[in-house]
This record gives sequence, structure tokens and C-alpha cells, in this order.
Amino acid sequence: MTTPKVAVIFYSTYGTNHRMAQIAAETAETAGAEVRLRRVAETAPKDVVEGQDAWKEQAEKVADIAVVSHDDMEWADAYFFAAPTRYGVVASQLRAFIDTLGPLWMAGKLADKTVTAVTSAQNTHGGQEATLLSLYTTFMHWGAVLVAPGYTDPVLFEAGGNPYGYSHTAGEGFEKAEPAIAHQVKRLVDKTARLIA
Repeated sequence: MTTPKVAVIFYSTYGTNHRMAQIAAETAETAGAEVRLRRVAETAPKDVVEGQDAWKEQAEKVADIAVVSHDDMEWADAYFFAAPTRYGVVASQLRAFIDTLGPLWMAGKLADKTVTAVTSAQNTHGGQEATLLSLYTTFMHWGAVLVAPGYTDPVLFEAGGNPYGYSHTAGEGFEKAEPAIAHQVKRLVDKTARLIA
């Protein structure tokens, strides 16, 4: 069987989505996929990033991870996106990258790829579901195949019961997050393997 190629793409201001992306990448590899872990480029001014210790520390922590490129998007059979919620939509850094993908979309190079997403917010009802739904609207424009977790495993209820994709409350531990993200990733790898077989 063909090995699914999964691009795990994240933007993380303070580390939450970086950790979720690491969990996803590790799980995808264990599930038999070839994985590229990629970060989205920072678009905030350098003085703003360096003006907040936690933001600066996170930027330094991920500096050795390659920035996602159009080549990564073409290479992958599947995408796993992780980025925080900002005012009910995804962080502008990820949106800025997505907005560069017009040439690939026009050439049909984003179509028929599987995709799923996770997010985070400062509080439980901080717009996470709206963020995931708005991302999925974009993916539908691509012609991608959505692989949401739905209610397909009890771990999803233990982790908040979101059928669109795992959402994490910043500052909480990852004990419940890990099995929920792992389930979502295994679903992505399985559906991708079936699609490309």
C-alpha cells in the first residue's frame, strides 16, 4: 500500500499549537505515514515578538523547524493544521500563508487531498468551533476532503466533545488532548491511505 504523506503545519505564539503539532506528527509517523512538520512564518513585527518574553521564547524554540512552502503543499497527500483562534477566526499568520496558495488552487494542486485541523483559545468558548468551521470553508474551496473527527471515539467526549477538530484551552495540560489528537490523526492517515490506494 502507498505510504500517505502528511504535512503537519502549525503556527504557535506561546507553544500550545506547537505541542499539538508535535503530537500529530509523532502519531502520524507511528501510524505509518511519511511526515513533514512545518511552521508558518511569523508576520508580526520583530519588536512586538521580542517585547513579550513568552512569545520570543517560543519563536526561538521553533526557529530550527522549516517554514512551510508551496512545495510542502504539493508534496503532501494530507494536511493537519494547528493554529490558535483570534477573535473567532484563525491566527492571521496562518491566514497569510493560506492567502498565498492561489496559484496551487488554480492549478488544482490542493484538490482531493485530505485535511483536518485543531485550534486553541484562552477560554473554553473562545471561538474555537467558528475557527475550525471557517478553515473548513477554505478547504472546501480547494476541493479538499474534510476528515473531521466527528463523534467517532469516546476520547473526544473526554476532551471536550468537539466534532470539528480538537480544541485546547491554553494553559491546561495535554493529558486529554493527546488521545483526542491521536484519534484525529489516525483517522486522517487511514482515510488518506484509502484514498490514495
